[in-house]
Amino acid sequence: MLLNRSEWLHENAPRRQQLLHLRTGQVGEESGTSHESTLAARRGLVGKNDPVGTTDFDAIVVGAGHNGLVCAAYLARGGMRTLLVEARSTVGGTASSERFADATVNICNCDHLTFRTTPVIDELRLADHGLRYLDVEPAQLNMAWSGGPAWASHHSVDATLDSLAHTHPGEVDGYRRYLDVALPAVRLVLAAAAEPPSPVGLLRRVASMRGRGALTLLRWSRRSAADVMRSYFRTDALQGPGMVTGPMVWGISPEFAGSGLGALTYAFRHVGTVGRPVGGSGEVPRTLLAAFEAAGGRLMASTKVAAITCEGPDVRGIVLADGTEITAPTVVSACNPHDTFLKWLTNAPPQAHGLIERWRSVRHDDGYESKIDAVLTSAPVVDRVREAGFDRPVAATHVIAPSLADIHRGYELLQRGEVLDRPGFLVNTPSVDDPTLTGDSRHVFSLEALFTPYALRGGWPGSEEASRWLDVFGGLTGTGFRDTVIDWRVLTPDLYERDFHLPHGHATSFAGGPLAAFRNEHPELTRYATAVGGLFLTGAATFPGAGVWGASGRNAALTVLRSRGATA
Repeated sequence: MLLNRSEWLHENAPRRQQLLHLRTGQVGEESGTSHESTLAARRGLVGKNDPVGTTDFDAIVVGAGHNGLVCAAYLARGGMRTLLVEARSTVGGTASSERFADATVNICNCDHLTFRTTPVIDELRLADHGLRYLDVEPAQLNMAWSGGPAWASHHSVDATLDSLAHTHPGEVDGYRRYLDVALPAVRLVLAAAAEPPSPVGLLRRVASMRGRGALTLLRWSRRSAADVMRSYFRTDALQGPGMVTGPMVWGISPEFAGSGLGALTYAFRHVGTVGRPVGGSGEVPRTLLAAFEAAGGRLMASTKVAAITCEGPDVRGIVLADGTEITAPTVVSACNPHDTFLKWLTNAPPQAHGLIERWRSVRHDDGYESKIDAVLTSAPVVDRVREAGFDRPVAATHVIAPSLADIHRGYELLQRGEVLDRPGFLVNTPSVDDPTLTGDSRHVFSLEALFTPYALRGGWPGSEEASRWLDVFGGLTGTGFRDTVIDWRVLTPDLYERDFHLPHGHATSFAGGPLAAFRNEHPELTRYATAVGGLFLTGAATFPGAGVWGASGRNAALTVLRSRGATA
């Protein structure tokens, strides 16, 4: 490290300006100085672990997924000189969009619900930067592989009950009973996610809601999701889709004890409104980056972190893969905890040794989701959706579900590197509502398949498995679906690992609900602060969990700012 950081910062102002204007791994564009030569000049001064007098930034955020972007934007807005470091050339991670076959496709299924329940859009003024949403109505179409017509989930409870009365009249009373207990629980979950969780804060929330929902959260968190669903519904068409969007998306069997909160998924669609950004999911990270930069933040993309360094009991900064050290009294990792604590953290203080050893014993699971993107000549209509009264293409996600027994069997097959003959599918054609995705009469088609193992038997390269999914789906349309496919691609867990830096194609996801504020063996996942002074966490592994939510990024930023006596 620099022997006299303050002198270097002030007397070498041109080089300091280069550091402050890093964007895509390139510096010195105005002066003609190359990135390589600037870094080479610094390499001899890096890594000596000398005391730091003046730091380069007030905060460094590692990882520009949507939570990292949210966190960085709030920190910059709170007056902190903030650097955001991203390994990829673009921001957003799996919440982003990209061009494929002369169309815009989303990296992951693009149904945004929880993000729209947070204050992030308004507080960061994302609409000023161009973010616009299209409400998706109906919110979801649900059906089972075992047969029968589809039924529609609407934001309106009454409209949903009407759909069930038309296609599954025997399930209407069960759905009413389900919502009686599930809706208050979802409202409590969303309210609890709006601030960093604590026992006092959660009790305050419960009291403000007069206890509604708390007992359901407690009881369901001890049950299996499958058991919860069986207590309200009798058919695969009602039991299965909720488990595809719950436990299957989590990568677990719905028969597992403790998975019961996964049964809340239907109720979420009545509390929040499902929507999609005009232009694709990538509009969220694009506008978050714009808000971050408008607040004075700096992005350093195409840049890999090699270490998070410590000095005494506190964090010191980061070291890049090329040896460059950048210092800050606050570092927020928006990456998975295994990398943060086991790969990057160096010179950890004694109080962090227990945390490190604890994470050594935590298994990092393999990925289990794959996604097909295709460009079609026309939008498909599923026969069972027609039976539900929808004669034209519908943009809403079609959830095509195995039975509870088959979902559990699919989990067992996952461990052996195999896939169900009829997996769980999340299928949509977003261009039906948003023609900007293609700009012409073509359509963008998305098919997400679960469970699909990272270690597929025989390997993914050269496999015909994904092509089979297109044929299986095509069988539901009653037409020549494959003839409408202009071009297609598939992202499998091995490609999520290669292209998105997700170890084994999987992002560790927070597994607890609000009650984890009371009991959690990994307190850093709910407190955001770690045992290292100035080192914080955000991202899917922290409360409230995965999906395009943004609450983790906001909560982590609030935790940092409060620790400094600042406000957002």
